[in-house]
Amino acid sequence: MRVVVIGAGAAGLAAAAALSRHGIAADVLDRNSGIGESWRRRYDGLHLHTPRSHSSLPFRSIPRDWPTYLRRDEVAAYLEDYAASFDIQPRFGVDVREVAPEGVGWRVVTGDGIERADAVIVAAGQNARPNTPHWSGLEDFPGAVLHSSEYRNPGDLDGRVLVIGFGNSGADIALELCEAGRQVELAVRSPVNIVPRDLLGLPTVKLQLLQKILGARVADRITGPVLRLTIGDISRLGLRRAAIGPATQIIETGRVPVLDHGVMARIRDGSIRVRPGVERSVGDEMFFEDGTRAEFDHLVLATGFRSGLADLLPSALHVLAPNGLPRAHGAPGLMPGLYFCGYATRPSGQFRSSGEDAQRIARHIARG
Repeated sequence: MRVVVIGAGAAGLAAAAALSRHGIAADVLDRNSGIGESWRRRYDGLHLHTPRSHSSLPFRSIPRDWPTYLRRDEVAAYLEDYAASFDIQPRFGVDVREVAPEGVGWRVVTGDGIERADAVIVAAGQNARPNTPHWSGLEDFPGAVLHSSEYRNPGDLDGRVLVIGFGNSGADIALELCEAGRQVELAVRSPVNIVPRDLLGLPTVKLQLLQKILGARVADRITGPVLRLTIGDISRLGLRRAAIGPATQIIETGRVPVLDHGVMARIRDGSIRVRPGVERSVGDEMFFEDGTRAEFDHLVLATGFRSGLADLLPSALHVLAPNGLPRAHGAPGLMPGLYFCGYATRPSGQFRSSGEDAQRIARHIARG
């Protein structure tokens, strides 16, 4: 049996390692030039928001003497070590352009030609393509306009910076810029859930046990008062609280709440000002939904990513949900021999979730 794994990130490596436990060698394809490259290309201050105990891949734990929250280069180093431990040798520089059913197997079209496989595991990640907003006047903005995937560190920007989007990347970048002495404002269009990264000295992700036992909505009702007491009344800060709790948000929408490790303190003390969504711009002046306006030197678009799976699977679009992500994660899939690993968002964190998917897929393939 020939199994092709698309992507040599955490999910792809976990899938290859899990398959090796069943005596199945996977052919791992990746467009990058090396393991961990996609992490090293991101901003310097990037780090995991799940603790070390929830961030290991199957069969090889992150060493206990490593930091609780791994930084960008530490994640890349762990992935390199993981691949070496299981003798996973991806083929790099391979651009997979299309995956399509062919007979009882699959056709994998790359920039180098056509390959065939009995099973394909798509593990290319949710961050394949930057999602960039558009509004009237954006093209005439005179300063730098960087998507979060292009931002590296505060040295890239000076003066007054507007960070658009309040997910975890937006919070990280706004905090980093603020602490580097930049004038920072945050444009936040949608209601949010904000959770302290650590609560009473413990990573908040450990509260997932309640969600497993009681379900997301009941867990949110139990933890809600504590979280509101810890975070406070965000409406006074120009933010709107989401109608559903953080665990429910993850399960029902696939969106992770903002895990606060300092940005809320900066918002409370006025170091970072919150604005509503941008309506339009004229030159360097932004016009916001509440009728206010302000001038900025630079923009950072922390507006997320798209998976790009629709382009990869044009003849199998029915396996994707309207948001472009797979309808079925792990195994079994909606089409024989096609699997998705690492696309589910769960309260336990992305790395652990990817490992769970990988092991389910490997067992399913091994059973034939």
